[in-house]
Amino acid sequence: MRRRNLLIGVGALGLCGLGWRLSTGSRAGYDAAEAVSRDQPAPKAGMVDLIRIAALAPSGHNAQPWRFRLGRGVVAIEPDAARRTPAVDPDDHHLHVSLGAAAETLAVAGPAFGRPGAVTVDPDGSLRYDFTEAPTRLPSATLAILRRQSVRADYSAVAPPPVELHALARAARLPGVRLVLITDRPRLDRLAELSAEGAARQFGDAAFRDELLSWMRFSPRAALAAGDGLFAGAVGAPVVPQPLGRLLFQAFATAAQESARVRAQTAATPLAAVFFAEDPGPRGWAQVGRALTRLTLAGTERGLVSAHVNQAVEVEALRPELAALAGEPGLRPDLVLRMGYGPEMPYSPRRPVTRILA
Repeated sequence: MRRRNLLIGVGALGLCGLGWRLSTGSRAGYDAAEAVSRDQPAPKAGMVDLIRIAALAPSGHNAQPWRFRLGRGVVAIEPDAARRTPAVDPDDHHLHVSLGAAAETLAVAGPAFGRPGAVTVDPDGSLRYDFTEAPTRLPSATLAILRRQSVRADYSAVAPPPVELHALARAARLPGVRLVLITDRPRLDRLAELSAEGAARQFGDAAFRDELLSWMRFSPRAALAAGDGLFAGAVGAPVVPQPLGRLLFQAFATAAQESARVRAQTAATPLAAVFFAEDPGPRGWAQVGRALTRLTLAGTERGLVSAHVNQAVEVEALRPELAALAGEPGLRPDLVLRMGYGPEMPYSPRRPVTRILA
């Protein structure tokens, strides 16, 4: 009888495990699917494949709030209003930054497809990429696009050497954008405190929590089905079935927990980058997105990873102190990025090209 009960118990556990795997999907399957979106372009790849590469750009909550409209010698990068995140981004600041990042990624990748060109940003933030046809070439920055990722994990305390810092600043240089690189410990510690305070305020806001939860993908299956959002495996959270993940988030993702996590990770980071737009509107924000792309690709080429720490940007009351901390009082800070040497994490999901073409 005891043996029979043991066999029944083992069988039940096996069925539970099978059910768990079926409901979450496999990490191997997820990684294989995402690898397709990051395939190196073929020598004679076309415009659709170029758009696939451009869509690897970063965006807030990985919302991918863009549409690409192809024309003769031009690609327009347009906002997708259905992908706004009004709780965290009520004035569409992050949306325009994301569009700028996508446009610059398009420009960096263009030569690899024989379509070199230039980005134009209009005063209202409208973006276009005007290109010509030329022999293909594969700049190292194009390969960096395929490897770039947001790594929300602990970084090594080792700081990049001064020569690398100068190279990063030079790569991100763009008219209308000011970049401040912070490496001294007192300012990094204060940035950690500001970020932690911002996280606590945000997680105390029900609208913010609900919006963030709507973009969380707790299983490989959910991440692949949506093709967007924050995959738990990519942000260091437990990979569980989607319904269970939502319950765990609602029960355990507290303001105190998130504040402590942000404080610890930011305080241990050897380098922070703070961006400011001289034009405090859509055009300036798009320019910041372009500079962000240049910085992260230059960092990727040098073995650096990065992650956004925007809590003190997103909480309006904290912006003046952040600006003063970075030596730019009176300007609105647009982005904060922590950078360093860190582990490789699963890549964030991407939507198929057919869903981002206008």
